[in-house]
Amino acid sequence: MAFMFDRTHFVDERTLSVSVKNKGLNYGLGCIDGIRAFWNEDKNQLYIFRLEDHFERFHRSGKALSIQIPYSVDQLSYITKQLLLMNRTTQDVYIRPICFKGGNTLRPELQDPYNHLAIYADYIDYEPKPSLKVGISSWTRMGSNMIPPQAKSTAGYMNSGLAIQEAALNGYDEAVFLTEEGHVSEGAAENIFIVRGGEVFTPPIADDILPGITRDTVAEILMEELRIPISEKSIARVELYEADEIFLTGTAIGIKPIIEVDRRRIGKGEPGEVTLEIQRLYNKIVRGQMPPYLFYCTPLY
Repeated sequence: MAFMFDRTHFVDERTLSVSVKNKGLNYGLGCIDGIRAFWNEDKNQLYIFRLEDHFERFHRSGKALSIQIPYSVDQLSYITKQLLLMNRTTQDVYIRPICFKGGNTLRPELQDPYNHLAIYADYIDYEPKPSLKVGISSWTRMGSNMIPPQAKSTAGYMNSGLAIQEAALNGYDEAVFLTEEGHVSEGAAENIFIVRGGEVFTPPIADDILPGITRDTVAEILMEELRIPISEKSIARVELYEADEIFLTGTAIGIKPIIEVDRRRIGKGEPGEVTLEIQRLYNKIVRGQMPPYLFYCTPLY
């Protein structure tokens, strides 16, 4: 895209530069969020999904990490809409707000008062495969007393990067983390759900997960639309192998079925009925095609 927002104004993204001395770059002292906007061809409209919810989480991440976000939720939402308008956006797009320590001193101190905010957008096809084969990572999910995974920190994605690399080298599409205690945590950048015996389970916040907004939306779909019981519980590794269905959720990935874990077939080895119905409903909701959920969708035009 041509334009992005940098600190106080919109700029041509090709002209932006950050010093190699930058503290956020050197030490990973930053927080991010990820937002999706979806094009509805029939209505000729772009819907930004759960815009304010994402920026509220962005602020919570900043608070947890001692990074001061210099704009309110309403201001960030307005800036984002203006950015998409300037870029004349008429297709699905991913929006990335980032705030990082902007000083150039060589010390990883969060007391630095300079907080550099930027927002950009890009077109992505995050994971084109219709279903995934995953492996349990040998890398443990970072715990809340290390780098809190409940906040979207830039530094924390090294944990994800190592797991993704290992998964790729082993022939998998994605990695699944375990906690120090051996509980299932989440994917490298997604929440995880299992379906078993007509019920759905997902790990609790205490098992070192990010409180995903897509995760929250899926829980609502299960309760309000499908009337399927959903519970938060710690999940043992073996429960993945025994599951009828497994799926991942995330802003970038949407709803993605898992058909193998550690080369073990899940269910029938194909996307399950519950997963596919959640996926169908979610894809309608984000494009503004289900009136009861339109309050989640911010129209751009």
